[in-house]
Amino acid sequence: MLPGLSRRALTWFLSSAAAVLLPWTPLPAAPAAAAGTAAAAACPAAGFVSQHFHDGHNGTDIANVVGTPIYAVGDGEVTISGYESGYGQWIRVQHADGRISEYGHMIRRDVSVGDRVTAGQQIALMGSEGQSTGPHLHLRIWGDRSTTYGIDPEVHLAERGVVLPCTPGSGPRPEPLVYPSESGRVVSARSADGRLELFAAGADGIHHAWQREVNGDWSEWEPLGGPGDAELAVAPNADGRLELLALNGDTFEHRWQTSPSGGWSGWENFGGGGRDAAAGVNADGRIEVYASGPAGLFHRYQLAPNGGWSGWEPTGGGPADSRVEMGKAPDGRLEVFALNGSTFQHRYQTAPSGGWSPWTGFGEGGHDLTVDHNADGRLEVFASGPVGVFHKYRTGSANWSGWEPVGGPADSQLTSERTPDGRVEVFAMNGTTAMHIWQTGVNAPYSDWAVFGTGGTEVTATSNADGRIEVFGTSHAGTFHKWQTGFATWSDWLWLNNSAGPPVG
Repeated sequence: MLPGLSRRALTWFLSSAAAVLLPWTPLPAAPAAAAGTAAAAACPAAGFVSQHFHDGHNGTDIANVVGTPIYAVGDGEVTISGYESGYGQWIRVQHADGRISEYGHMIRRDVSVGDRVTAGQQIALMGSEGQSTGPHLHLRIWGDRSTTYGIDPEVHLAERGVVLPCTPGSGPRPEPLVYPSESGRVVSARSADGRLELFAAGADGIHHAWQREVNGDWSEWEPLGGPGDAELAVAPNADGRLELLALNGDTFEHRWQTSPSGGWSGWENFGGGGRDAAAGVNADGRIEVYASGPAGLFHRYQLAPNGGWSGWEPTGGGPADSRVEMGKAPDGRLEVFALNGSTFQHRYQTAPSGGWSPWTGFGEGGHDLTVDHNADGRLEVFASGPVGVFHKYRTGSANWSGWEPVGGPADSQLTSERTPDGRVEVFAMNGTTAMHIWQTGVNAPYSDWAVFGTGGTEVTATSNADGRIEVFGTSHAGTFHKWQTGFATWSDWLWLNNSAGPPVG
């Protein structure tokens, strides 16, 4: 990677880059969501049902006065926010279970393409724009996305605990899934206020930089001390405070924010040395940590959200001295993947926040791995080795595909992140090149590999608060970054704040 000048101000223009689809446009086929993964929903709007779903009326109408707030029925990402003559102002939200909610005839829209919304979040105000006989919300739910007709919104909502007519703010609310951050020699996560925090492990300890404002420029690098040449993991406490873990062959230490988005504690001992570590958040908010070493894998977990820790417990094996990553199933169960040069194994929680399965074979050995999730929640795993990169993905609640080759750089460091419209993007870096691939559609196959930069030693990707992916790479010269300026456009590789940052060997 090449050092550059200080970061330029950029305009985020996802709205202009996104393709606007007509409300009746067929959607590309996607794998069906796993059975039993329906999340609780939120009430879309106060009012009475003025027209039900039927043959000839693709949706449910909820009538009320102009300006009545409209709410997202579930967590998801805004894929359309615009105007169409028959619909007036309208919004489409992609949900993790593969379904899509659609809202029409609004007088005002409060969200833009790329925004991530939560169930019950206000997204618009009711109106009577387009082909409408009076103020109402026209709500559509797309289920089988290969057809041109939706499913009954009243049935969809009732299955998730909301019966129309309803009162906004009442009824069940799903807890947002906290997906584990990538571990490695360089890691990043968002503070509770939306600013990215970055940590890079050099020979002299850990170095830290942070965004000075949400989606903004970066601070100077700050040396933190701690273990030299460490593997890092980061996870949020239930109250939003980040926890940083650092492991090398001799020691394991951790530190944490003393308040959400605030300052940091000093380093405290967390255990003996090892090879690698990964951290994730249980469905009940407790952080869980896995670490590998010559005797396999051990784990340690918070006894209560934001609370103290258990002792280290053996996991019954796992690959010795392995690279470790975590994923999270759509129902909140953590899953651990561990890879060394000769074997690949995984284990998973048998219930959210519960006990663990035995280790089972997941494939042959390799160099590195990354775990991400499709827009419908299905986990996807990538692993690198001497002949390139392979991937394997959930085909249902308990089944996996076989390993499929995707090409790419041999023996590369891997990371992945989701684009604002829900597509997985994978980044691979070895000593001579950096490349990336991306899903060509939501839950879809992947593009060909494209050059992303020159070689380096480590790479990680995360998302800004506005959804833009930001990638951090390290080399013997320092630590650099590159970020999305649109759905398919990127900045150059640049220093953070015109400073090379720590070299990572």
